[in-house]
Amino acid sequence: MYGYFDPTYFLVIIGAIFSLWASSRVSSTFKKYARVYGKSGMTGAQAAERILRNAGIYDVRIQHISGNLTDHYDPTAKVLRLSDSVYDSCSVAAVGVAAHECGHAMQHQEGYGPLKLRSTLVPVANIGSRLGLPIVFLGLAMGLEFQLPGGGYFSLAQIGIWVFLFAVAFQVVTLPVEFNASGRALQVMKQDGIMDTEELGYCKKVLGAAALTYVAAAASSILQLLRLVLLVNGRRRRD
Repeated sequence: MYGYFDPTYFLVIIGAIFSLWASSRVSSTFKKYARVYGKSGMTGAQAAERILRNAGIYDVRIQHISGNLTDHYDPTAKVLRLSDSVYDSCSVAAVGVAAHECGHAMQHQEGYGPLKLRSTLVPVANIGSRLGLPIVFLGLAMGLEFQLPGGGYFSLAQIGIWVFLFAVAFQVVTLPVEFNASGRALQVMKQDGIMDTEELGYCKKVLGAAALTYVAAAASSILQLLRLVLLVNGRRRRD
């Protein structure tokens, strides 16, 4: 499209660098505070059990899953899954991550709007992430356009952009969901006496680093969307 050099690749590179930095940051921060053991002596699983019960949530199961930081809450099965590095660990980092996942369970219980919207977007977001880019580049390669009934044209590449937009929307909607879950985690640990002020400060650093990964994912998808728009508009100007 631009000979042997496509300047829009810089947008992808920027997004990739940001994502790698965020991933490195959350890994190093978690490791640092995984060596700080909480004064309560509770493991991640025990803290999650206490938080859920105090929140009046009795229909969510807690499961141990393999992996490192593979923790997540499954709203469909109503299961809170905690990884090897969290389930049996008494560290501040582990308890904080467990509390964060409990935050998602609390969101689900009360019907938190952004969480419901994110769940609704999952099917179309999966389609957008898998098919958006191929449709755009296929459209650019073929130069396929369709005439509108009232005049004018739209291209297959433009359709690909709209498809990819669903994946971008999912990443953006994820941000308030994750920030809210972390806020709930910090609040409930303070209220339930699971952590003192100093420990909450450590936990805030862990959850803040984790939040950066979601910011990076959203930024990367937006930059990719911008790249696609530039490519399609550039093609139309040349035509």
